[in-house]
Amino acid sequence: KMSHALDEYCGSTFWNASFLDRPDPDLPVCVERTVLVWVPLGFLWLCSPWHLTTLFRKKPPKTPFSKLYICKQVLAGLLFLTAIAGLLFTLAEDYGPSSNSSAKKIPAVLYANPVLFATSWVLVLLLQEAVRRRERAVDSGSLFLFWMLKVICEIFPFQTMLREAIQQEEISDLPRFCLFYITYGLQVVALVLSAIADVPLGLNKVVKKNPEAGAAYLSRITFNWFNWMVINGYKRPLVQEDMWELNEKEATSYISQEFEKIMNHELRKACSRLEKQQKKKNNSRLKSDPDQNGMTKGISQDVLVMEIGDKHKNKNKKEKKKDDSNYPKSWLVPAVIKTFKWVLIESAVFKLIQDLLSFVNPQLLKVMISFTQDKSIYDWQGYLYAVLLLVVAVLQSLFLQQYFQRCFVLGMKVRTGIMAAVYKKALVVSNDARKESTVGETVNLISADAQRFNDVTNYIHLLWSCPLQIIISIVFLWVELGPAVLAGLLVMIFMVPINGLLASKSKALQINHMKLKDKRMKIMTEILNGIKILKLYAWESSFEAQLQGIREKELKVMRNLAYLSSCSTFIFACAPALVSLATFAVFVSVSPDNVLDAEKAFTSISLFNILRFPLAMLPMLISSLVQTVVSKKRLEKFLGGEDLDTMTVQHDDSTAVSVRNGTFTWGSDTEPALKNVTLDINPGHLVAVVGAVGSGKSSLISALLGEMHSLSGSINVKGSVAYVPQQAWIQNATLKDNILFGSELNEQKLQRVVEACALEPDLELLPGGVQTEIGEKGINLSGGQKQRVSLARAVYSSADVYLLDDPLSAVDSHVGKHLFERVIGPEGLLKDKTRILVTHGISFLPYMDEIIVVVDGIVSEVGSYSSLRASKGAFSEFLDMYAKEESNRSDAQKDSAADAEQVDVVPESQDPQADSPPEDMVSVTLKRESSLRHSQRHAHIKVRTSSTARSTINLEESKKGQRLIEKEAMKTGKVKFSVYLHYLRAMGWWHASTFVMTYLLQNVAFIGQNLWLSDWTNDSETYTNRTYPADIRDMRIGVFGALGVAQGFLVFLGTLILANGAIRASRSLHTCLLFNILRVPMLFFDTTPSGRVVNRFAKDIFTVDEMIPMSLRSWVLCLLGVVGTLFVICLTTPLFTAIVVPLAVVYYFVQRFYVATSRQLRRLDSVSRSPIYSHFGETVLGLSVIRAYGHQERFLERNKITIDDNLKSVYPWIVSNRWLAIRLEFLGNLVVFFSALFAVLSRDTLDSGLVGLSISYALNVTQTLNWFVRMTSELETNIVAVERVSEYTEIPNEAAWITEKRPSADWPSMGRVRFEDYKVRYRPELDLVLHGITCDIESSEKIGIVGRTGAGKSSLTNCLFRIIEAAEGRILIDGVDIAILGLHDLRSKTDHHSSGDNGLKSIWFHMQDPVLFSGSLDEEIWKVLELAHLKDYVGSLAAGLQHEVSEGGENLSLGQRQLLCLARALLRKSKILILDEATAAVDLETDGLIQGTIRREFAHCTVLTIAHRLHTILDSSRHFHFYAQGDGIDAGKIVEFDSPSILFEKRGHFYSLAGILIP
Repeated sequence: KMSHALDEYCGSTFWNASFLDRPDPDLPVCVERTVLVWVPLGFLWLCSPWHLTTLFRKKPPKTPFSKLYICKQVLAGLLFLTAIAGLLFTLAEDYGPSSNSSAKKIPAVLYANPVLFATSWVLVLLLQEAVRRRERAVDSGSLFLFWMLKVICEIFPFQTMLREAIQQEEISDLPRFCLFYITYGLQVVALVLSAIADVPLGLNKVVKKNPEAGAAYLSRITFNWFNWMVINGYKRPLVQEDMWELNEKEATSYISQEFEKIMNHELRKACSRLEKQQKKKNNSRLKSDPDQNGMTKGISQDVLVMEIGDKHKNKNKKEKKKDDSNYPKSWLVPAVIKTFKWVLIESAVFKLIQDLLSFVNPQLLKVMISFTQDKSIYDWQGYLYAVLLLVVAVLQSLFLQQYFQRCFVLGMKVRTGIMAAVYKKALVVSNDARKESTVGETVNLISADAQRFNDVTNYIHLLWSCPLQIIISIVFLWVELGPAVLAGLLVMIFMVPINGLLASKSKALQINHMKLKDKRMKIMTEILNGIKILKLYAWESSFEAQLQGIREKELKVMRNLAYLSSCSTFIFACAPALVSLATFAVFVSVSPDNVLDAEKAFTSISLFNILRFPLAMLPMLISSLVQTVVSKKRLEKFLGGEDLDTMTVQHDDSTAVSVRNGTFTWGSDTEPALKNVTLDINPGHLVAVVGAVGSGKSSLISALLGEMHSLSGSINVKGSVAYVPQQAWIQNATLKDNILFGSELNEQKLQRVVEACALEPDLELLPGGVQTEIGEKGINLSGGQKQRVSLARAVYSSADVYLLDDPLSAVDSHVGKHLFERVIGPEGLLKDKTRILVTHGISFLPYMDEIIVVVDGIVSEVGSYSSLRASKGAFSEFLDMYAKEESNRSDAQKDSAADAEQVDVVPESQDPQADSPPEDMVSVTLKRESSLRHSQRHAHIKVRTSSTARSTINLEESKKGQRLIEKEAMKTGKVKFSVYLHYLRAMGWWHASTFVMTYLLQNVAFIGQNLWLSDWTNDSETYTNRTYPADIRDMRIGVFGALGVAQGFLVFLGTLILANGAIRASRSLHTCLLFNILRVPMLFFDTTPSGRVVNRFAKDIFTVDEMIPMSLRSWVLCLLGVVGTLFVICLTTPLFTAIVVPLAVVYYFVQRFYVATSRQLRRLDSVSRSPIYSHFGETVLGLSVIRAYGHQERFLERNKITIDDNLKSVYPWIVSNRWLAIRLEFLGNLVVFFSALFAVLSRDTLDSGLVGLSISYALNVTQTLNWFVRMTSELETNIVAVERVSEYTEIPNEAAWITEKRPSADWPSMGRVRFEDYKVRYRPELDLVLHGITCDIESSEKIGIVGRTGAGKSSLTNCLFRIIEAAEGRILIDGVDIAILGLHDLRSKTDHHSSGDNGLKSIWFHMQDPVLFSGSLDEEIWKVLELAHLKDYVGSLAAGLQHEVSEGGENLSLGQRQLLCLARALLRKSKILILDEATAAVDLETDGLIQGTIRREFAHCTVLTIAHRLHTILDSSRHFHFYAQGDGIDAGKIVEFDSPSILFEKRGHFYSLAGILIP
């Protein structure tokens, strides 16, 4: 009925099979006039409602019409006119004068179509206007698709009309003929125009900063808009400035706003669920309790007490458990899903379409094979199949890339949303919640946990897609092969547990490997930290041997790991072969009727290939989901924690500060820190808070800031607050930004503040003045400078109330006095403000308006200085206690004041203050312990002269400069080919070549197996109507299986060879690196930050050990895979060779462009990631300051900007991968198309098996190509490590350790030292540090060397050991010129004893060290230890001489370390001893012991002492005195050289120095 109606409607036959059943097929005219017209128009009408809503909702923009818009509308208008013309022709034919009533009636279609078209063109006019009105729209995808469909559908009538005209040699219906071609031309133009973006004027600026905003539909789906970035990245390395702006919806502020709305809603729901659960629990507990309450009375008291105690313990345990689960759960994932539901749905649709399309190819392959088998099928069908293969493949690529793009951007958004939420939470989190986690753990939430979510989101759809693919594959396979498919499936499932077993084995090895690596890195770090001592004692070879020993163990573990991984590789390589073997063998064995033909075989193989992916991905996905669940719990716990109560502190206008009956605690479950506090402080008053350590002074300040948990009472603070914490918090910003802290800049005010806070002298020292960049945690400022900056920040903020938590303890007394007078005191800058000052400085108390005395958390007294003094209460006790301390302290400070030159080094606050808020409690305690150690060490150094302060800062600066420049220089551009050769040489040519050969053979076996299969399938034609002989069947299966196993075996062999080669390369590269680093001159270590050297041994050696072998293997496999595929296609269809070259060229260029850009984007990503974490860590540390000043919003904004900077490089990186993938897949699709096309062209000469083979190979090539580029880029990134390692193996060495000129065994027997016009400079381009030293030192003389810092004292000792080589002149020891000796001969015969901290900090005192102690020496060692006053100590140790000294000697006290060094010197019995007493931070008692031992035991030696404390050398026989003038011109000359008594009488330089240095 239907077709009859259509026949009538068209006036001709609608469908007849004969149209297609001929060599030149065509569609019936009726189909062309109905179906092919309705499809595009239907699409247009379906899409129109969405556009039309915009048209009626939005007002037209004010901007003028663009030329493109006018052209489009004119075209639509012209098309409308053609439709009207068509209608008029029909009417004219029907009713015109020439119409013949008896003639055939004109069919309805000729009336309907022009009307349909006319209305559609009007609709197009409206839709184009709607697009113009839509915000930020540059074109319409649906209109583009409509025009494309229209043009494609019109191709059929186009050729039908042409054919007809050519056949009949005349045009039957001229007007319609002309009209059709005019219309067609207009439609083609419309298609072209719709592919061009129409950027509105207002959008031009945006498009410049972000080309994606102005990209047309076609450019968006092929990622063409990204070309500029790729080309730019190829021309030169990209920098952060090249990054484009983000789209509005990808920016942090938009994402976090959306996510927060939904997150808060979900969190509230989860909280109410939690409350309900707790109510239920409590109710059930109450019900079950009554019977337990009536306790039997007759139990003895003790038992009861015991029971209660036990119960208490259990209760505590239970409570802990309960607390663990006591937070709202299961709300984060729903929040993420609801926030991003549209992206999820969209990507799911793309994924579903792509999955379904991937199953079309095997079916097309099937019909393609039957086409070659059945010669009766017309040629045009073959071409149709080839085109269909191409179309399906292209669609699949487009959908897949859109899906990936959505998913990766979604992952990025999820990470961003979580990071922003965690940051915001951190700003408002309560102290209870803060105690749960350290700063490091909190930073982990945004680095590790947010990243986990990111990674899982990328592949989340595989959860449903993998099972779907598996099910569909099995269904199709069942159709092909019946139940035989289960055999293959069983083999696949059987592989899973074997891989699991191998994985668990390798995990154990991995742990062991990590331990060894840590141990190796620990020793390496110690070697680098103590490299100077190693050189002075000539210990390099012993440490080298020790390190190599550990490295060998590490390589052994690595070898085992590699063997395990080759087993799993073997299984993985065998899997496809075994699966297909099992399936085919079962299939042909089950029944003699089952014959394997090409259709079945190759369709099954391509289905198995589809199956491999989901089976490999599912286990990986599940394991990463498990990890994410852990992250989810941690995030939920943190984000669900309670917030700080902002209502604790009121701000109304009564008194300046008042507290009424306040009781405050740090956490809801801790004891109150302050009890019943009542205070009233009037505006403008200066109030001191005093009390013993831990009495609650800082807690009072924190309570006023609202940082504490209020149990009762109220607080009121009038106006704004400025806060100076006890531990200064400094941001990683310029000094100026640290002081301004977000306020407006006012130059004069800034100048006043800087002056008052005593920062002017510091600014002169800092390289950039106010603009100096301060490192993280204020690393390049001393403690006192930090505290003054912190105070300056408060003063500049011009607040109403100032809370100063002991800011004066961290500065020297004279600076403290200055600060009090100029800033805090009655005459200071803040004289009109309300100031509450916690202080231990007694001298300031008389100037106070009021003093608050705190004792054990209770305010015991309040009043003026005189009234409290008179009352003889807690205050006067406090005064007496601190008066003693103060006098001790001031004595110590007087010594240093003389040389302090306004620069102060601070022993960090001397007393551990327990009353600081717990947020930093953990870090504070740790800091205090280290600062206590620090202050014990440096008790006598209060001096840092200007020159050293400056030099450390300059060094910081130059280090930064070097580090950045070096890394940049390393990582740009292409890696030289010589680097690859260097690695292959290190592997050994034998390993390298056999490894490649084995893999090549494996590939040959693979191709052989498939060729055998294609030959096997031809049997189906040979034995068409006969039974299949069993012997032939068994032979086919046998050879097929054998080739499969051979592949696995060859891969296994290849992997083993590669593993051995890689380990050989690792050993050789590490040995060369270590060998050279221990032999480079000391100068290298002075100018290179040790971190950079450590990095070579850690990161780069790790890359050489693990990454390079993996990426090399994958690269070779991919390369051979691609070559093999092309070879098979060329073998089956020789025509294909013509296409290979142009494809290869295009491929090469795409890949080169991509690698350059991708590499640099990766680097930018990691460079811009660290500021996010450091800013976050900084915020967490400075929380109380940020809250006090009320700057949360500013920090939130700053965080968003920091994250955005990172996203600007993450987003292009995601796009760059899609850009590459879509281009490579197009190339792969062309390979498929041409292999099919040429198969059709040469169908007469090909058998069906080979066609199946070549096309199924081609279908796989796309993935292999993709992998190949990834691997190339990865290999290139990783091989840089070899370049970096070899760079350090080529640094010039110092002089030889042992030369032919060896000194006699007893040299130096006398110990005479002679300098002859000795000059030296540190580097060729620098000035001399010693200017022509000439002097004689007789045997056994004791020489003291003094001089100011920088005069060249230490340089002199460095010259004796040839740490620095002479520029001119020479040094003779016992008449031998030391320049001709080997360094080890020289250094092992002279002894250097640095009793200073600097010499000891990092030596690894391993008591079993081969150079130091070997068994037979035991008696001597005990004797030496006795002389060094260490015998009792070592005797008391459990392990005695085997006691292992920890890293940096941390488990020995400072004095013990000095004595140990002394013992070492005594054991060596050197004739010349050099004592560098730099910054001797030893207590006087130890010092006395050392001096005594030296005088006694080294009486027969020549001793040179560099002194900083003069009394240690006043008994020396003579003195050098170097003199360093401020400008350094006189530095490095001997100014005076005589005995101390004579020098004192001269009253020269020595005399003046003695005034400073004698304590």
